[in-house]
Amino acid sequence: MNDASPPLQSSVVMNRKGSVAAVSVLDLHKSYGSNQVLKGVSLVAQDHDVISIIGSSGSGKSTLLRCINLLEMPDQGEIRIKDELIAIKRTVNFAKPAKAKQIERLRTRLGMVFQNFNLWSHMTVLQNVIEAPIHVKKIPNSEAIEKAEALLHKVGIYDKRHEYPAFLSGGEKQRAAIARALAMEPQVMLFDEPTSSLDPERVGEVLKVIRTLAEEGRTMIMVTHEMHFAREVSSEIIYIHQGKIAEQGKPEQVLGDPQTEQCRNFLARHLRPRDTLKLEP
Repeated sequence: MNDASPPLQSSVVMNRKGSVAAVSVLDLHKSYGSNQVLKGVSLVAQDHDVISIIGSSGSGKSTLLRCINLLEMPDQGEIRIKDELIAIKRTVNFAKPAKAKQIERLRTRLGMVFQNFNLWSHMTVLQNVIEAPIHVKKIPNSEAIEKAEALLHKVGIYDKRHEYPAFLSGGEKQRAAIARALAMEPQVMLFDEPTSSLDPERVGEVLKVIRTLAEEGRTMIMVTHEMHFAREVSSEIIYIHQGKIAEQGKPEQVLGDPQTEQCRNFLARHLRPRDTLKLEP
């Protein structure tokens, strides 16, 4: 008797108009030692989608995002950026990129904004934003500066362009990090709880910028605990529980009429009164 699992069926995900999905994830598994963090997660982000991923701490949300951004290699499953399948070499003990140059190239198509900003402390805000376009994309210095200054205007911290991160508030650091990610002109923006490290009075500054990106039609996948904001900007919400997708659908369905007890309990803890979320005008 053959107990081997059937081979994973691979296909390019198309939308109804015949365009290839921006990101597609199929049956993703990821473990750290004996701790199985992701247990078969699949999702599809079409162009212009805003997908918010919610769930308790430790449920696998950030690990999923890090796999999509190729910072972690899944033990099983597939990730496609547009129609390009990420090549992964797997052995019994570990997984690693099969094509290092592919990973480097695909990362330029994915903009990542982390919880803790990850700005280079020895560089000014402007230097942080122009570093990758100049050295990775080989954009001329003058052009990179011009684009960076426009982005800093966009996120509202142009006047801080010559400051070092140590002299910025948390909200200003995160807006600088968003500008840095946008400077690479990514096809998809990934946000890993972008407001979780901020003082409450700074949260609205960052959410205002993300709302603007959503209104522009940018494709975004966002891990967040800002439930009301997720309801307002998302095309789809995914609730992850213990490494699996427990609920998935339109915001009004997942947040307004959850079908599982786990999701109902989670929302009871995390949904705040509407007037506690103050967005900057």
